[in-house]
Amino acid sequence: MNNEMSPEKKKFLKIIAGFLAILAIFLVVRIIADFKSLPYIGQDVINRNVITVNGLGDVFAVPDTATFSFSVIETDKTVASAQEKVTNRMNIALAAVKSLDVDEKDIKTTDYSVYPKYEYTSFLCNQYSCPPRTQILTGYEVSQGVSIKVRKVADSGKILGEVGKLNVSNVSGLQFVIDDPDALTAEARSKAIDDAKAKAVELSRQLGVSLGRVINFSESGNQPVYFAKSEMAYGVGGAVTNAPTPEVPAGQNKITSHVSITYEIK
Repeated sequence: MNNEMSPEKKKFLKIIAGFLAILAIFLVVRIIADFKSLPYIGQDVINRNVITVNGLGDVFAVPDTATFSFSVIETDKTVASAQEKVTNRMNIALAAVKSLDVDEKDIKTTDYSVYPKYEYTSFLCNQYSCPPRTQILTGYEVSQGVSIKVRKVADSGKILGEVGKLNVSNVSGLQFVIDDPDALTAEARSKAIDDAKAKAVELSRQLGVSLGRVINFSESGNQPVYFAKSEMAYGVGGAVTNAPTPEVPAGQNKITSHVSITYEIK
């Protein structure tokens, strides 16, 4: 008895096997695609059982630094002569400031400008015409602005008084700041986090749930609020020889941190 398959039967079986292999591959691809289309498969899980609380932290501190600015302005026929006048007056002012124990590194030029100055001729108009005005260059204005940082806050009034006597063009923008606020910012943030945690514990107690891990945190604020800020402008144009020393109380500054914490709840 001959059990050997005929060539036709072998060919038929190969076709069936190939068809089954293709079908199996198609089914596997389809199953994977269907799984990927299901919610959250291959995606970040969205936490729906959460609570979010806000916290506030304030820190108050006495400023340790004062800052202000002044400028010198001169006008002359040429740029060079106007610059020379500004330089001479500014050098006198800076020498006076340095003599009051202000360090060189705390004196900074913030502006140096040169502008042409013009006048316009005018003519009388009549019923027939009005001659055009003519622009005439009359000279140049040179200005130099300087900012000063005073590290001994108690000396700020004395320094301002001395600068005001030196025929500078203006003195302005006095404010009292904390030179290195990082430690105070960290303290304010810590208070804000403690405040938020306390609120979260109380809220979870009221809701009858347990707090889980922190899943989100954000912070805003922590910018110093300057309670003792003075905007001044004096000494414009003329020297003041007998002006009293101004009293400039430094007050205190507030650094505030706002935080938001989101907890998973169980």
